[in-house]
Amino acid sequence: MSAVTRLTLVTHAITDAVQSARFPADEPLNPLGSRSVEQAGGLPGPGPATVLHAPELRAEQTCRALGFTGAPEPALRDLDHGDWAGKAMDDLAPEQLMGWLTDPGFRDHGGESITGLIDRVGDWLHGLAGRGDRIVAVTHPAIVRAAVLRTLNAPPQSFWRLDIPPLSATTLNHRAPAWTLRATALELAS
Repeated sequence: MSAVTRLTLVTHAITDAVQSARFPADEPLNPLGSRSVEQAGGLPGPGPATVLHAPELRAEQTCRALGFTGAPEPALRDLDHGDWAGKAMDDLAPEQLMGWLTDPGFRDHGGESITGLIDRVGDWLHGLAGRGDRIVAVTHPAIVRAAVLRTLNAPPQSFWRLDIPPLSATTLNHRAPAWTLRATALELAS
């Protein structure tokens, strides 16, 4: 039997960009995000052997607020929004926004395409496979979407069909030859 690698992807807490439908820049958590992460319960299961976080401030702050000391991991960086970083979605021409939401290869904003993101995350997952570690990675909803699509071999067009909220946890397990998606059971009161 091969070693099982368990990867729990945790999304950062809420920011002003999330609340106002803006493309994110490297902003901190807002007061609501800070309060919500302070009130969050711990992760299920035994503690991680390795903790990583995306290099952006909001991911690092969430990681620390959850009680982890993590190392920055460049592969966990958010989708590069190019010229749109910091802009409100309402400020874009409707055809530009629609192109971005419907064409996974769209790069007219000067940033990263969805297909590029999925490939980047797939390469990172490939590097983790077979390590046999328990890993927690605090990152962004886009990274979690890409990891789930790669795990399920789902088409890139499915990217926007996944709703990944702030402060959510998604667990993937790797046992050769593939990653699997793991749902976590709720503890029922007796």
